[in-house]
Amino acid sequence: MIYVCRKEHFNAAHKLWNPNWSDERNVEVFGPCANVNWHGHNFELIVMVKGLPDPETGFVVDLKKLSTIIRTLVIDKVDHKNLNVDVDFMQGKLASCENLVMEFWKILEPAVKEITSQGGLHKLTLYETPRNFVEYFGE
Repeated sequence: MIYVCRKEHFNAAHKLWNPNWSDERNVEVFGPCANVNWHGHNFELIVMVKGLPDPETGFVVDLKKLSTIIRTLVIDKVDHKNLNVDVDFMQGKLASCENLVMEFWKILEPAVKEITSQGGLHKLTLYETPRNFVEYFGE
């Protein structure tokens, strides 16, 4: 089995805030991430596709096509945006990395199927900082 990865970058702001809680509770749980004026990150998204190479191309997935779908379906929607306010697929959701990566999966998984008959989406890794990241393998 071959695992092919593509890394993309985006910048975005967000605030961790549960509207059902008091201001004090939000600050207690989320700390500086509950800043009323938001805060930002330089995110890294790594998309991993798993499969066997196509006998005619040698590819599991065409990386140019993979880059295009990641950029058009995800990065263009979140780059230099406020995740809480500007991103339609995050409306009504807490803007945590965990929720964000699950939404990315919902978008990318069917799109990856369309560009490769040899593989499928295997894992998404989302770095919020160089030391804080989440990995998601789908449901």
